[in-house]
Amino acid sequence: MTIGICLFFLGLTLSAFFSGSETGFYRATRVRLVLDGLAGDPVARGLLWLTNNPALFVATTLVGNNLANYLTSFAIVLLAQQVTTTPSVFVELVTPVLFTPIVFIYGELLPKNLFYYSPNLLLRRCGPVFLFFVAIFAPISAILWGLGRLLQSLLGEAPLRVRLALARKELQQVLAEGQDAGILQPAQRKLAQNLFSIASRRVQDLCTPLGRMASIRLGADKKEVIRIARRHRATVSPVVDASGRELLGYVRTVDLHLDPSERVETYRRLPSIDANESHIAALIQMQTSKEELARVVDADGVTLGLLYASELTDPLFRET
Repeated sequence: MTIGICLFFLGLTLSAFFSGSETGFYRATRVRLVLDGLAGDPVARGLLWLTNNPALFVATTLVGNNLANYLTSFAIVLLAQQVTTTPSVFVELVTPVLFTPIVFIYGELLPKNLFYYSPNLLLRRCGPVFLFFVAIFAPISAILWGLGRLLQSLLGEAPLRVRLALARKELQQVLAEGQDAGILQPAQRKLAQNLFSIASRRVQDLCTPLGRMASIRLGADKKEVIRIARRHRATVSPVVDASGRELLGYVRTVDLHLDPSERVETYRRLPSIDANESHIAALIQMQTSKEELARVVDADGVTLGLLYASELTDPLFRET
């Protein structure tokens, strides 16, 4: 009888595990999985891989549920034979019916409801075990997986590929939920939305060509330079050599006021930023180096234009 009881609880546990995991897998927040995957969580990456291969996930849960149902049925019949003194087909048929409510409630209904209301937490805790069963059932589920892939190739339908990236709509939903929950203030939400909207822009589209900028020649009269900077409301100005052909660096208007010399004799260096660099990466680079003007160069090192730090920061606080 002990063996029958152990097999029954083992089958019931497996049924609850696979039934609940299936609900949790479809209910889990994709944003949470992506963020955990970006943080280096191997379980989250494994679950994302299963998301990209739904046929394998379905095959694993199918094999697991069938195994659980077989163990449960076998254990019930075994218990019925051990309890009755004389073998009876009627008892073997009626006993599974009597155990059906228990199996349905604790092996199906209860775990599905638990995973439905707390999918991320429970799936994260059960994820390693599920991935273990994926590897164990691989020889069997691979056949079903291959059949699913064959049907996809015949029908011309491929599953949606889930990458370690977030769609803008999903991010906006997360930010809106954060504001509704009181985690984010409206200004913080606006800043985050602007950040995501400009993250993929390239600095090549933001830089100002050299021909459109009023540059200062090295050795120019400082008072005249300050007057021009005040008229154009320029906080920084590029500096070229005496011939006006070679770009040397830049000067800040505030430094010109503080410099006791009468001519522009010193300047700050210009950091170089690749033209294909993203908006956010360029902003981080300029903030790290504490420079307000940078040179945008192509793959050959040719200067395409100049990039102001204000051109990178202003879009973050712009009303859209």
